[in-house]
Amino acid sequence: MFVIVGWAVVMGSIFGGYVLAGGHLGGLWQPLEVLMIAGGAVGAFIAANSMHAIKQTSAAVGGCFKGSKVSKAYFMDVLGLLFELLAKVRKEGLMSLEGDVEEPEKSTIFSKYPAILADHHLVDFITDYLRMMVGGNLNAMEIETLMDNEIETHHHEELHPAHAVGKLADATPAFGIIAAVMGVVHTMESLHLPPSELGILIGHALVGTFLGILISYGFFAPLVSVLESKAAEAGKVYQVVKVVLLASLNGFAPQTCVEFGRKVLFSTERPSFREMEEDIKARKGK
Repeated sequence: MFVIVGWAVVMGSIFGGYVLAGGHLGGLWQPLEVLMIAGGAVGAFIAANSMHAIKQTSAAVGGCFKGSKVSKAYFMDVLGLLFELLAKVRKEGLMSLEGDVEEPEKSTIFSKYPAILADHHLVDFITDYLRMMVGGNLNAMEIETLMDNEIETHHHEELHPAHAVGKLADATPAFGIIAAVMGVVHTMESLHLPPSELGILIGHALVGTFLGILISYGFFAPLVSVLESKAAEAGKVYQVVKVVLLASLNGFAPQTCVEFGRKVLFSTERPSFREMEEDIKARKGK
């Protein structure tokens, strides 16, 4: 939503200022310049990325226009799920989680949290490390190192759309210059025309530079910031799971483990100690 609002402000300010200065919007409508810039940018994007990266970037850009799934309620569900799993371990032992780990979709605990169950990457992350804890073959330090490596890989993958769009933003002004140069070449071929017509051709050529810079800094660059923020949000939940499970491995009680996880959340999504305590009490009562 804010992306569209921001774009509207950019367009209104720039084109509004141009009109107020006495400019004519019709002079900026140059479909062939747009074709050269957009076509060159799209072609370069396709050449620079694999099909998987193109699909990932397209989906990520589409997500920029939707609200974030990350919220206080979402993280409270994540912490609630981890609390219930660890409370079961505390009460019945690690082996009691075998069914929940092997078939989470059939687990009575996981089924309480459909939003989390729908995220198969997160479910795999949780169940994989619970499986290692059940196996008992790795100590806390080894598991932490493995978690860090997996989280780093996940973050790298999540950032790819931002990097792809960032490179596109860097390249768009250059394609605008190319379009302008092509316009100048056309103008030089038309020196036999009267000065008034040559002025129009030069104006058309300059529109290419203008559009390339506008698209880059007014449209693509803001998307890069949004994509980077979403990547950071996506990675935070894995850090929460990591901290909670490591605390459990180090012998802390489930409620204390959840408190460790609460403390690593961003302040905008972090529930207060009292909110978390009341939520845990409610879950205990169910």
